[in-house]
Amino acid sequence: MLIELFSQIWRDLLVLINELGYLGIFVGMTIESSFIPFPSEVILIPAGALIAKGQMSFLFVFLAGLLGSLAGALINYFLALYLGRTAVDKLVDKYGKIFFINKEKLNKADDYFKKHGEITTFVGRLIVGVRQLISLPAGFSKMNFSKFIFYTTLGAGIWTLVLIYIGYFFGSTIDPALKQLIAIILIIASLIIVLFYLIIRKKKS
Repeated sequence: MLIELFSQIWRDLLVLINELGYLGIFVGMTIESSFIPFPSEVILIPAGALIAKGQMSFLFVFLAGLLGSLAGALINYFLALYLGRTAVDKLVDKYGKIFFINKEKLNKADDYFKKHGEITTFVGRLIVGVRQLISLPAGFSKMNFSKFIFYTTLGAGIWTLVLIYIGYFFGSTIDPALKQLIAIILIIASLIIVLFYLIIRKKKS
């Protein structure tokens, strides 16, 4: 019953997004980029197909998708910044053992993010299942705001372009195998970027 209700809400939301056009893309990507689970593929791939048909503008779709992604990321960033580590520590004290998390691991995660927050934020925006949540540790670690904006925009911009071009070249109905292949390619590309980052950092040090 709960699954059916969620599915119906999801379908109604998708219909509303389609009816609102560019504003719908912005709203949908804001929702998707925050902590609410909503796949960006169902927003940007059909929009890419409409661009190919001449029914939508590439520039406006890209800007709506990018700005929506940034807005959702900012929601997570400021939410984590507002809550702070105190709230997280309380949750870890209560439920940490269930998820094999303790304060020592959180401190290590904070230290890692302070050292590599820029590349982590950028690459995180390219990985499915991670991109929505990567803004939370940025907020908790009080990552420099201008750097957060820059690397989030860079990663979100690439992700937005990828989905738009998929819809543009392949249409709105995509083979699941193709989606998986694209996800794997993005992960490999992310690993290559991280590798270059580590090599450059090592040479500098």
